[in-house]
This record gives sequence, C-alpha cells and structure tokens, in this order.
Amino acid sequence: MAVGKSAIGYQLAQQLGAPFVDTDVVIVGNHGSIADIFAGRGERAFREIEARTVASVVEQASGTATVISLGGGAVLDSGTQQLLGSCTVVYLECDAETVASRIARNSGRPLLAGDAMGKWISMFAARKPVYERLADVVLDVREGSIAEIGRRLEVALREFAAAKQEVEK
Repeated sequence: MAVGKSAIGYQLAQQLGAPFVDTDVVIVGNHGSIADIFAGRGERAFREIEARTVASVVEQASGTATVISLGGGAVLDSGTQQLLGSCTVVYLECDAETVASRIARNSGRPLLAGDAMGKWISMFAARKPVYERLADVVLDVREGSIAEIGRRLEVALREFAAAKQEVEK
C-alpha cells in the first residue's frame, strides 16, 4: 500500500509495449469508489469484489505479457494466491519511512483511517510474509524515479525469465 504499484506498473508496461491493468481502477469503474464500497458494504464485500476482479483480469491476460497492478491486500485471498502461481509476481519492497509522505497526501485509504502510519505498519507486518512467499522478483523501490525503478524492474524480470528458462532445460 502506497509503494507505487500503479505508477511503476504503468511505467513497466510502457517500456515493454505491454497492456497495463490496475485492478483498483477496474473495481472503481465497475463498482464505484473503494472508500464508498468500504463505507457502504464493508471490507469483506470489497475483498470479494477484489478477488473476482483479480481472477477476471488474470484470466483475460492469460498467455500475454500484461502488467497487472493488484491492491496491497489482494494477495490475502487464498484463491488469488493460487491464481498468482501461474504469473510472474513482483514484490515492490519499501518501508514506512518511504511511504509516510505518500500516505499523508492520500487520506482516501479506508484501511488507514485514523492512525494511518500505525495501521500501515501493522498491515505491512502481517502482509510482508505473504508478499515474500509469492514473489518471483523482489525490487527495492525506496530510491529512484519511477523511470529508474521501471528500468531496474525490466532488467530484474529479464534475469528472472532467463534463469527460469535455464532451470526448465
């Protein structure tokens, strides 16, 4: 949450000439604002919508080089975790110090209402082991412009693909 998934994903897609899909944007387009979904229907309803959206996006992108940005909590769903087994998963590694200013500027995050940084730290501690377990590529995003991070990510993905091909030989 607030590590730059959408911006970095879009940058990578531009570099690769690949389609880009942000599942949060798809959810908003089909169901209204995430804050309104949380307020009116609760987190559980949002997570169900999110899981269905991720499944649909992953299915539509199957066999393509589509770059997909998931919301930070999407990977908590066991079905989503299984789906991601067929994808190359990137974990954009960050820390509280780096995201603090981003969180302060964006008060529209329902799970961070109140003590935003305290909640982010708690959620991140719970999510980090899942991120690390699912990740094929881990990229430190604490420093660098979006373009620089995009270039580093492209290199890391090419290295991962080459290593994967060697193993499969």
